[in-house]
Amino acid sequence: MTKSELVRVLAEDFELPRRQVNDLVEGLLDKITEVLKSGDKVALTPFGQFRIRDRAARIARNPQTGEPVNVPAKRVLKFTAGRTLKEAVGAPKRGGAKKTAAKKSTAKKSVAKKAPAVKKAVAKKAPAKKKTAKKR
Repeated sequence: MTKSELVRVLAEDFELPRRQVNDLVEGLLDKITEVLKSGDKVALTPFGQFRIRDRAARIARNPQTGEPVNVPAKRVLKFTAGRTLKEAVGAPKRGGAKKTAAKKSTAKKSVAKKAPAVKKAVAKKAPAKKKTAKKR
């Protein structure tokens, strides 16, 4: 869905002029951008959270040549989806489920040790015997 499609649908749903809804959407996006530029986060509670993260400078590797490449420090945008959005889209749950049936035991488990590998002797082929013709 594009921004113009979103404006059209919202204008129909709320029975407002399309130009007014367009101004609202533009204002919302401008305000979110302004807050993120200042370094703050934007939390739209059921939807998700926008944050700015600072990435440190690092040395990476060019996969084609293998030579090191300097990557400068930069600020990146991170979006974390809210629970409502995740459930609506049907994303799988991660790690939040409680394990009631299987509890970890406090006793240490013994680790099975492998027997040392036995080297097998390579059997050498015996030279083929010559068959001699029998006299009758």
